[in-house]
Amino acid sequence: MAWRQESPRRGARSTLALAAMQRNFLANGSGLCPYVGQNLHGPEQMMSANSPLRSVLPPDIRARKGSEPLVVLTAYTTPMARLVDPHCDVALVGDSLGMVLHGLPSTLGVTMEMMILHGQAVVRGCSKAMVVIDMPFGSYEESPAQAYRNAARLMAETGAPAVKLEGGAHMADTIAFLTRRGVPVMAHIGLTPQAVNTLGGYKVVGREDEAERVMQDALAVQAAGAFAVVLEKVPMGLAGRITAALDIPTIGIGAGAACDGQVLVIDDMLGLFTDFRPKFVKRYAELGKAADAAIAAYAAEVRTRAFPAEEHAFPDVLPVKGPK
Repeated sequence: MAWRQESPRRGARSTLALAAMQRNFLANGSGLCPYVGQNLHGPEQMMSANSPLRSVLPPDIRARKGSEPLVVLTAYTTPMARLVDPHCDVALVGDSLGMVLHGLPSTLGVTMEMMILHGQAVVRGCSKAMVVIDMPFGSYEESPAQAYRNAARLMAETGAPAVKLEGGAHMADTIAFLTRRGVPVMAHIGLTPQAVNTLGGYKVVGREDEAERVMQDALAVQAAGAFAVVLEKVPMGLAGRITAALDIPTIGIGAGAACDGQVLVIDDMLGLFTDFRPKFVKRYAELGKAADAAIAAYAAEVRTRAFPAEEHAFPDVLPVKGPK
């Protein structure tokens, strides 16, 4: 079966090589990831064909349960990944890139090609933080087999050691299918933005009669083999109870301080994305305003010919250097 949204421009050599890796995996059934045959059952062997062995891997993140909180931020480009890398445990290539970088109204229009392109950029920029890539809408919901094909492609073409997918108990079979085949999965429950049309908006999930369902979602993804779970817009009390009930780390976004870690969209916390501001976002800088002022100053200097000044230009004749 062909990859979802596969571009005809992709090189035939790359496609054939990836297909060969998949055939080898399916033939031997050994739990080898389609990375070129590396076995992902041991962290010392979790290495892709196009990235070095990383210092932080999914078993390390899982082992952080109940210890120092995990620091997670999104990153979508190499320069931003280099800024995030020294300070974070995980760099998440979130499908939020569709909204904050590409101007889409939601995450539903994000494609596999977009996630691979940005995933490659972030992997190039990270040497310490573990990179996790979101699986986009429509790339995993149809069946566990579809999810495996697209997760394998994300990992093989980017070098990232893990993927994230949305959904609770109804996605448990898919998570189990992936983890049994060497694909580490970070789960995501509570508000799942890819289901915004079903949920009726970006609402808090888990109040009153919803609380037990969210708890069961958390227990289901843990039992399926997820190494961590994102809790988005879950009431803080419920998030605390889920965190206490699970053996895997919880990573909160709008879920209170009791979680085992926190994640924010980098453009939100830096003040670069200003279309709207969720309640759970704290602005640590106002770079959007600073950029606006800088661009305005540049435009004014260009219009008055104040820029470029002499020091920014090149003379017609090089000055003659005197004797030393």
